[in-house]
Amino acid sequence: MKRNVLEYLEARVRAHPKKIAVDDGQVHLRWEELLDLSQRVGSGLLPLTARRDPVAVLAEKSAATLGLFLGIVQAGCFYVLLNPDLPAARLQQVQAVLGAKRLITDEQHYDLARQVMPEESILLAKDLAETPADPAALAAVRQQAMDTDPLYANFTSGSTGVPKGVVVSHRSVLDFIDCFVPLFGIDQEDVLACQAPFDFDVSVKDIYAALKTGATLILLPKQLFSTPAALVDRLCECQVTTLIWAVSALCLVSSFHGLDYRTPTSVKRVLFSGEEMPRKALETWMRHLPQADFVNLYGPTEITCNCTYHRVDRTRDYAEGLPIGRPFPNEGVFLLDEQGREITTPGQVGELCVRGTALALGYLNAPEQTARAFCQNPLNPHYPERIYRTGDLACYNQRQELLFRGRKDFQVKYLGHRVELEEVERAVAQVPGVERCCVVFADHRLYGFYTGQVERKALHHTLRQSLPAYMVPGALYPLPAFPLTKNGKVDRKKLLEMRRQS
Repeated sequence: MKRNVLEYLEARVRAHPKKIAVDDGQVHLRWEELLDLSQRVGSGLLPLTARRDPVAVLAEKSAATLGLFLGIVQAGCFYVLLNPDLPAARLQQVQAVLGAKRLITDEQHYDLARQVMPEESILLAKDLAETPADPAALAAVRQQAMDTDPLYANFTSGSTGVPKGVVVSHRSVLDFIDCFVPLFGIDQEDVLACQAPFDFDVSVKDIYAALKTGATLILLPKQLFSTPAALVDRLCECQVTTLIWAVSALCLVSSFHGLDYRTPTSVKRVLFSGEEMPRKALETWMRHLPQADFVNLYGPTEITCNCTYHRVDRTRDYAEGLPIGRPFPNEGVFLLDEQGREITTPGQVGELCVRGTALALGYLNAPEQTARAFCQNPLNPHYPERIYRTGDLACYNQRQELLFRGRKDFQVKYLGHRVELEEVERAVAQVPGVERCCVVFADHRLYGFYTGQVERKALHHTLRQSLPAYMVPGALYPLPAFPLTKNGKVDRKKLLEMRRQS
């Protein structure tokens, strides 16, 4: 049984050492080069770190950065990407929680790094890459490795205003990827186009699916997503077969008619997650890729990428919404009511909870937050068993598939009624001329934001025909495009700011 993700990398080198492993558009590394880089970086870190230490990396998404991640693992530590797009104040907040003793960066981001860490704690990537490899020392570290050791930490927004560091172990990633890859038929002939930033766990699927199978990993820079035509050209040029993308990235291509310009016909599977996929965007992609498989994935960072999936059936009417589906193998997914009782009745909404190996280790340096979210399974009074309470609401349909029904904190009380914001969003999205929408609640009012060609008055009139008056947004705002968070989700806070400025 595998204990460490480096076993994936070493198997790839034994099988196909000269094959391209990763290509970022400027630099490409073969599998043997990626292993060599990781061993050099790991050897340089060994005298400067202790096992299971966090090591921060302040760098752009690139082939070299992936080598740094794997080098940190070689040293027995775990990696944390600090996104250089974030302001220094936010990076300082992350470091205050993380408490990393070492930060790796490049010359381009050295000044920013100095605002986050003392200069004596900063290491240059090029210096580590020039360190001679020490196989014996690295082997000694590996002998002590356990599959429950941390592999990485991703920071997400915290409700208290302090970022939360979700720590994920080798075992959780190995367990998930060993199911994920065969389930969707990914193999060494595939080409994966990585859309997500490296501090977003969608990229974990790209990275480790490639390491497990020997598929080539194409890293797409964020700049490409400002020019859909160039993005589609890159997909075609690289003969990409697999897109594991955030919904917003797919919507960007379809809303700007990128697929009308050129269709990446080599794509044979599109796996999407992060938000509810707008029906019109999905139909556009499916029309242009009639032979491709489309899969809706669901899961928060705390359960290692995804816990449920649904293969889209082109012949099916999804009037009740696209299901988030059924659990991945070896993942327990169930619904609890407010009294902690299991829900199995179709249509009854409850909180979605997860148990199993895929659960993260918890939140970094936040024991109280960890205890609240990762708690004892109320359905099991017999022995300790952790579950993760997602805060997401769901219900079963008549096929026993799960349907996402919003966040517990997206259920609002308005004019004496309980209103699910996602339900309003689905109604707006179904109006002809609307491409995408988002509804927010503030100052005791509902506000609707949308992209598309329909006029505000016409949209308001149509909604009054299909929704109760209390569910119709009091103000509607047409936008050329939605503001997005760094992870590619609709930025609801920014929408509220735009409302106040209008």
